[in-house]
Amino acid sequence: MPTALIAEDEELLAAHLRQELKALWPTLDVVAMAAHGEEAVTLALRHRPEVCFFDIRMPGMTGLEAAAQLADDWPDGTPFPLLVFVTAYDQFALQAFERAAVDYVLKPVQRERLAQTVGRLQAALAQRQTPPAALESAIEQLRGLLAVGAVPAAGASSGTAVAAPVGGSAAGDNSSAPLSSTPPLRHLQVGVGDAIVMVPLDEVVYLEAADKYVRVMTADQEYLVRISLRELLPQLDAQRFWQVHRGHIVHVDAIDRVHRDESGKLTLRLRRRPEKLAVSRMYGHLFRAM
Repeated sequence: MPTALIAEDEELLAAHLRQELKALWPTLDVVAMAAHGEEAVTLALRHRPEVCFFDIRMPGMTGLEAAAQLADDWPDGTPFPLLVFVTAYDQFALQAFERAAVDYVLKPVQRERLAQTVGRLQAALAQRQTPPAALESAIEQLRGLLAVGAVPAAGASSGTAVAAPVGGSAAGDNSSAPLSSTPPLRHLQVGVGDAIVMVPLDEVVYLEAADKYVRVMTADQEYLVRISLRELLPQLDAQRFWQVHRGHIVHVDAIDRVHRDESGKLTLRLRRRPEKLAVSRMYGHLFRAM
């Protein structure tokens, strides 16, 4: 019997989707219902369903971020779930899904459209790829979606960012917006007591997510700025700052070497900091020997 997980923060919509799936696919066993992205990842790792329906906009993690986190944490040797994203109508998002060949259904869920998705899922389950191939295929699809911008989480702020360029404020961005023509940040304005410290990004070794804040690590200092890593990332120079994990962005010039262990996992050794940073599956493709 095939199994599924539904991640949807609106209880009525989740119940409706479950009811429609029961009518269209009576043998499908919905083994878990999640109300937000973090719960979806936890329950998916516990139950290891064959299909995951992820609402795009959820509190905290977006559906895309939850799927990416699941791909990072998924155990080797187990087939990765087939992914279906549930989204409100947004032409930009729909084009992104279609380019990445990822299935989606629109809210409110219509039985006719859901029936098409069910048919594709049943056909895909009948000819499942081997676990490594299925996971790599999913990662490639998610990279494509994240590259064009993830939809912001429900309630995501769009206010003025604490990190701002010299000479003006940087509007708080989110990763769903098209790439801005605004020049990348050169400094971070960090509040320290009753002062503002201007931290040149040239001096930053790496940035670390800390809930709704970002921990800024230089060679000999540590600062905290009131902005999320998701909001800060689009404001950085993508050639100089690479996201290597959901919780870390590293200054490329600060990387000394990349170590690969027996299982293929990558770890970064830094030039001016003692910490070692793990590279997640989603970003392993950034490091290839020339």
